[in-house]
Amino acid sequence: MIQAKNIHKKYGELEVLKGIDLHIKKGEIVSIVGASGAGKTTLLQILGTLDFMDSGSLKINEMDVSKFSQKELASFRNKNIGFVFQFHHLLPEFTAIENVCIPGYIGKRPKKEVVEKAEHYLEFLGLKERMEHKPSELSGGEQQRVAVARALINEPGVLMADEPSGNLDTSSAKSLHQLFFDLRDELNQTFVIVTHNEELADMADRKLEMKDGLIIGQ
Repeated sequence: MIQAKNIHKKYGELEVLKGIDLHIKKGEIVSIVGASGAGKTTLLQILGTLDFMDSGSLKINEMDVSKFSQKELASFRNKNIGFVFQFHHLLPEFTAIENVCIPGYIGKRPKKEVVEKAEHYLEFLGLKERMEHKPSELSGGEQQRVAVARALINEPGVLMADEPSGNLDTSSAKSLHQLFFDLRDELNQTFVIVTHNEELADMADRKLEMKDGLIIGQ
């Protein structure tokens, strides 16, 4: 599903990634842990095509995305990769269902199909009665579930999550963690999760530790 080889990344003189090799299978849930500054988020952003490596190669679904143009990358990302961040980034002026629909509209999918998918995912995530509420009317856990539904709307093969439960209370965090595994069982999606939450990290099929820009002990 994801094959990264010898990925290097510098910001100025600071070498953040020092030759990452990584293979993630379809349907696998992989957690990435490590101290702040180890390079976890940088790696996730490169795997998610949000940032560019200085050297190395990256294949997702057998496609060498490291050779794509920016326009090709944007289209590929919209269709194939979903993102869940610590802060949900919902647009406050739109309702839950409108927020969920946005990536589908960007992908130029038929409006009726997008709305039906949004309703399906929101119902699946326990938000059937909250679809017409704006973010300010939702709890933190509900807002994060809306963000998950938004990440799912284009049915991507892989979801990238960066500290997805870092802004949630313990109960909401546990629910979100279980949700990832329910989604994998339901949709056979691949998850790459950067987290400081040891409970979530230990639940994953595989836990990778980063230190000083490298994955140790694979």
